[in-house]
Amino acid sequence: MTYSQAPNAPAMPPEQANAVLHARLELGNYVLMASDAAPGLFQPMAGAYLALCVESDAEAERIYAALADGGSVQTAIQETFFATRFAQLRDKFGVLWMVIHERPMP
Repeated sequence: MTYSQAPNAPAMPPEQANAVLHARLELGNYVLMASDAAPGLFQPMAGAYLALCVESDAEAERIYAALADGGSVQTAIQETFFATRFAQLRDKFGVLWMVIHERPMP
């Protein structure tokens, strides 16, 4: 839902009308909710990564490519002792991500 779609939306600058007021993503039993920051308040994440664990190497590669498009890569997607695919990057919006296809552990 954008700010302009909200019932009884208060007056806002035109550039804010299409900003996201409410977004909801359901991931299994978890819910991630988000909204755009008000003008002048947005700052890129600096101290924490969002970790996205996926079910396959192919899915890790696909998501990595999408997030890297227009972003910057800190750790290129690769195999590690704990994952068959692992990467760290900042997307074009400034959000820090880890993409992980975990290696089965004994």
